[in-house]
Amino acid sequence: MKKLLALVLALVMVAACAVAMADPVTLTYAEVNPLDTIVGQTATAFKTKVEELSGGEVIIDIQANGVLGAEAQVLDGILMGGDTVDISRISAFALTSYGCQKAMLLSIPYTFVSREHFWNFANSELADEFLAEPQTIGLPLRGLCYGEEGFRHFFTNFPVNKIEDLKGKKIRVSDDPVMRGMVEDLGANPTIVSFTELYSALQTGVVDGAEQPTANYKSNAFPEVAPHFILDGHTLGAIQIVITDNGWNKLSAEQQGWIMEAAQYASDFNAELSAKAEAEVLEQLKAEGVSIVEVSNEDKALWAAACQKTIEKNTKSQAALYQQILDMQ
Repeated sequence: MKKLLALVLALVMVAACAVAMADPVTLTYAEVNPLDTIVGQTATAFKTKVEELSGGEVIIDIQANGVLGAEAQVLDGILMGGDTVDISRISAFALTSYGCQKAMLLSIPYTFVSREHFWNFANSELADEFLAEPQTIGLPLRGLCYGEEGFRHFFTNFPVNKIEDLKGKKIRVSDDPVMRGMVEDLGANPTIVSFTELYSALQTGVVDGAEQPTANYKSNAFPEVAPHFILDGHTLGAIQIVITDNGWNKLSAEQQGWIMEAAQYASDFNAELSAKAEAEVLEQLKAEGVSIVEVSNEDKALWAAACQKTIEKNTKSQAALYQQILDMQ
């Protein structure tokens, strides 16, 4: 009888262990934009690949449309020790405000002359160094991969045909010194507004304009309140996917490997998607009657020249590193 009882207990323990091993690890992924945007589709590609590689051992729970807060709120929560978010897609320069000086170089106006230029960087060993920067300065997160969501352009609720038209206007920016400096260089007044409040701010006149990649401009219905889209391409919308230390430590070494493999897959997916999606959205905007202002290369040089103060100020301390990026074109 005792042997039978021992056998039963052993079988129960084995079954319990099997159940425990079968329980998936769920990681919450924060995305401020809708799932139909470039970054939203990139998140879905990452999720799909993780769950495929892990056979369901790791589940990615995407919380899109900013339901977990704006980008800055998500990062603040992570850095204050919160555990609501495990993974987030952020603007590559967002960590500048938290001490990541290398990240700042990716937001310098008119740095990347083409998509090819950016991807030369994103697929280089130098990019790995940039992704590792949060860990090197003691932040509780790490970069997994880079991507992009197209060149960022200004959009306004008033006509713009030249730089001078921006003079004195209130242009929404994130709380970032480079973006503030760029807008000031162009003669406008930088105004910090949360992304989740931007539509109403444009609608009510709190701001006169803002800047976003083409796909985000359309997906967030900004043409309804700011129908003038100026294709100045001041920065490429470089992004990165980051994972918190809390999220990383939930995973076994094998699971971490799947996360890294899925991140590379998502990066490659993003590279293929972004250019195609941006071109398609631009044609849709034209068909819908949005005022599209083309900026010639000659005029773009004038915009870049106007921003030299900010460019020089924010690259001086890392001039050699910045030159490495410029040389990748």
